[in-house]
Amino acid sequence: MHTFFEILAYVIIAYMLFSSLSYVGLFMLAFGKVKKESKLDRRESTEDILKNPYTYPVSILVPAYNEEVGVVSTVRSLLALEYPEKEVIVIDDGSKDSTSERMIQEFNMVQIPFAVRTHIQTAKIDSIYQSSIFPYIRLIKKANGGKADALNAGINLSSYSYFCAIDGDSILENDGLLKTMKPIIESDGQVIVTGGSVRIANGSTISRSKVEIIDLPKHPVVLMQIIEYFRAFLIGRLALSHLNILLIVSGAFGVFNKERVIQAGGYNKNTVGEDMELVVRLHRLLREEKSKQRIEYVPDPVCWTEAPESLEVLRSQRVRWQRGLFETLWTHKKMMFNPKYGAVGLVSMPYFLFVELLGAVFEFFGYFIIVGGLFFSLVDPQIAGILFLVTVLYGSLISALAVLLEELTLHKYPKTSHLVRLYFWALTEAFWYRPLMVLWRIQGIFATFRKQAHWGDMKRKGISS
Repeated sequence: MHTFFEILAYVIIAYMLFSSLSYVGLFMLAFGKVKKESKLDRRESTEDILKNPYTYPVSILVPAYNEEVGVVSTVRSLLALEYPEKEVIVIDDGSKDSTSERMIQEFNMVQIPFAVRTHIQTAKIDSIYQSSIFPYIRLIKKANGGKADALNAGINLSSYSYFCAIDGDSILENDGLLKTMKPIIESDGQVIVTGGSVRIANGSTISRSKVEIIDLPKHPVVLMQIIEYFRAFLIGRLALSHLNILLIVSGAFGVFNKERVIQAGGYNKNTVGEDMELVVRLHRLLREEKSKQRIEYVPDPVCWTEAPESLEVLRSQRVRWQRGLFETLWTHKKMMFNPKYGAVGLVSMPYFLFVELLGAVFEFFGYFIIVGGLFFSLVDPQIAGILFLVTVLYGSLISALAVLLEELTLHKYPKTSHLVRLYFWALTEAFWYRPLMVLWRIQGIFATFRKQAHWGDMKRKGISS
């Protein structure tokens, strides 16, 4: 038994080193792309798009379930967007609170007759409202069917060839949509999906549906989520996008070619990870067609959203995310290691399987062996010590690199003290936060087999004033 655990320890050490090197490789790719784009005048290029009469109009879809606290602020932030032509469609997915009432009152909405072209089957639509102040704002009231179903209803009602999906508690920066549409416009439609960075608004001052003062929250759990978002968006997504093998565009903020999404069958209502599953299905469609079209991530546009402060709510969110990842990989297992799907099948799918999904299992056994080796002589204490150092390297130092990349790209946190605090908390990750994530991710794997589908309840405090 002692020999078995020592062999397992060496396997986990090798895995951790491999994963760490994978992240470092992704960091170098992301850094190269950032360095290249830093020389561009982003503002000048977006102003050209703003004035261009051929800029594609966009339908902005806001799925909302019990979002009475934030939905009005979200829509007001969308009104302030710098974009030539847009429409805003809020989809109330059977809310039990006053989501619709807040919208109707705030924007002076009236019920209108409707005929919806059913590209994708959805739960029953009860009524549609239109603002008498801003005619391009509409509200769909429908029976509850989940977030994917709500987005599909929005797609059916939308007027334009591109749509932007944004969460009902999120706030976009004024030029966020312009910057996200830029790759689509410049590629003449060859880019069919773009995603932008999502940032956590907790701690910042937001008024008139705009981030006025960027600051850090005091709660350590939220601080760690900020660092986690840096790692996911700036290292992972930027690098994978560079290779055209990006499998995730955040459900909080993404732009899609409507025709391609309809062709793929819309959002899948049978998974809790509908955002990732759609992107993987689109990759599958493109590869099977041998299409040159691309899916890209743009680091500069920023969408601000509220993060959980409660450990229980955070646990629920991470269990749901892990379950969504598992369901997506299982649904599209045909693509795994399949050369027909190019680098998506040979690189990206295996990466998400072995690093993002099964990484929690390896780390869990790693913690078990560290504790067993240092306190119960399960393995040689020296081996346990090496495993401990590798675990710290894998978690904390990679997060510190993510903070560095944030400073090199967006400079969203203006004070030096912000970066110092973020570096400090990044270096503590392996000692408390990451073990919690590992435990919850394993729970997410088990939750996949129970099939208890639910959207997940997020208690909103509201990020606007």
